[in-house]
Amino acid sequence: MLLMQINSQLIKICNDKLIDFYFVPTFDGYPKRHLNVTRLGNVNVIKLREEPLDNPTAKLLKRTSDILISGLFLCTLYPFVLLFVWIGNKVTGNVGPLYFKQARTGYNGESFGIYKFRSMKVNKDADKLQATENDPRKTPFGDFLRRSSIDELPQFINVFKGDMSVIGPRPHMEFYTEVYSALIGNYMVRHLAKPGITGWAQISGCRGETKTVEEMKDRVEHDIWYIE
Repeated sequence: MLLMQINSQLIKICNDKLIDFYFVPTFDGYPKRHLNVTRLGNVNVIKLREEPLDNPTAKLLKRTSDILISGLFLCTLYPFVLLFVWIGNKVTGNVGPLYFKQARTGYNGESFGIYKFRSMKVNKDADKLQATENDPRKTPFGDFLRRSSIDELPQFINVFKGDMSVIGPRPHMEFYTEVYSALIGNYMVRHLAKPGITGWAQISGCRGETKTVEEMKDRVEHDIWYIE
């Protein structure tokens, strides 16, 4: 309130002296490059975020493309992939469920169950510990599935259901969301878009195990760049 009174006084002085008045708001540390100024009645309103996917037409086009791409894949190539993985597990003696389902943080921070081909032995740390390069929990065939990214292909089911998009920020375990949201500024901004099977961070080299907070911060910055 005091700041508004001071600004009003400055504006009056400038008007009396025939001086143009410019007000520059400060948003230090905020990643958005552009702000959107609109009016709500007689009040000027600054919206801090204005993403391309806020546009209803863009949302419809993206969702339509997701349905077409995932539907085509699930009806053509996926049955052969499923058969290959099933046979691979049988031949290598892997026991346990074919699929692995895990709670991840999705669009607007909502939880959803992500599908993957199981690549590890059934273990109690699956929802807390990220897989490492030489993780002893990985099965030999599962290690191949992870290195070839075949384990991620069931996520086209998530895309078809609407939990995910083909392109978007990779969804993290809920435990990691809780940890990193407290360590990295603007971490939760990455959830303003549907999570994806792959994204700008991944094709820019930010993939695999994250060993440091700085590596995760780099991923988040790439995710926010994509959203904006």
